[in-house]
Amino acid sequence: MVSRIPDMLREIVEAQEPVRFDRAHFAEYGEYALIFEVVYFVLVPDYVAYMDIQQAINLEILRRFEMEGIKLGYPTRTVYMAQG
Repeated sequence: MVSRIPDMLREIVEAQEPVRFDRAHFAEYGEYALIFEVVYFVLVPDYVAYMDIQQAINLEILRRFEMEGIKLGYPTRTVYMAQG
């Protein structure tokens, strides 16, 4: 499953306009996560357009992960209280 994620990220980014995909890699193991790096260029000098495209990409990543059954883990902490 993890090996398919870079290709999935490429598809998601390439579906956006005006964007040029550069790369997507499984970069490293984090303390609580698998870290992927995605690099793309928004081809218009408009910050609002950039933010709209970034949001569309992020929402599509969530949708595709859900569709593929890829679960996102969230750091949790258990606190034990001493009695007495």
